Amino acid sequence: MSKIMLVTGGGRGIGAATCRLAAARGYAVAINYARNRDAAQALADAITRGGGRALAMQADVADEREVEAMFRRIDSELGRLDVLVNNAGIVDLAMRFDEMSAERWQRMFAVNVIGTMNCARQAVLRMSTRHGGAGGAIVNLSSGAARLGAPGRYVDYASAKGAVDTFTVGLGRELAAEGIRVNAVRPGVIDTEIHASSGDMGFVAASSAGIPMQRAGRAEEIAEAILWVASDAASFTTAAVIDATGGR
Repeated sequence: MSKIMLVTGGGRGIGAATCRLAAARGYAVAINYARNRDAAQALADAITRGGGRALAMQADVADEREVEAMFRRIDSELGRLDVLVNNAGIVDLAMRFDEMSAERWQRMFAVNVIGTMNCARQAVLRMSTRHGGAGGAIVNLSSGAARLGAPGRYVDYASAKGAVDTFTVGLGRELAAEGIRVNAVRPGVIDTEIHASSGDMGFVAASSAGIPMQRAGRAEEIAEAILWVASDAASFTTAAVIDATGGR
């Protein structure tokens, strides 16, 4: 029986690369999306044509009821969840902090922090030996911005990802004796379409000179880190935040 992985925000970028790699390594994959059904379904169809198992599942991770419904669907259509990858996240237009609205901050934290927590709770209720589960792994997606602060660009996003780092360490230690490992991967500048949301299409190219490796990362490189930390190869790793930033 193949292991089952849920990847939130799985229809594009790092999430899609993670789904493809997970399927190639034998996982059945639940591909979560909030709005872009076509991209998620196309990915699920491609995995199925390749001989894998994949289902596209809609849910806004910031909405507790939608998350609960998504996990119930995984229970009934795929089976017991083994790995949760909390990849869903948003950025917004690059701007100074004093130009931002409170509504922007609330949405930033609702998706990036509360969404991560909503999904993690449902995973814990299924995985923890305290609740009769058989264990599992949770991988949260942070960002190098959590360390750098993203001044003049999106300090709200950086702050939300800093909260994800703290949540990872705390939850990892809380669940360490219950069969669940909780870790985070902290990507640096990665060449994906998420940067279009900042309004700065040249950001990736402009950032490369400031990265010791002199280039942006690829989504597939982050997927490799995610799959490693989710696997038995990382069996003694928990409450860790792993940088994949090209040395930045």
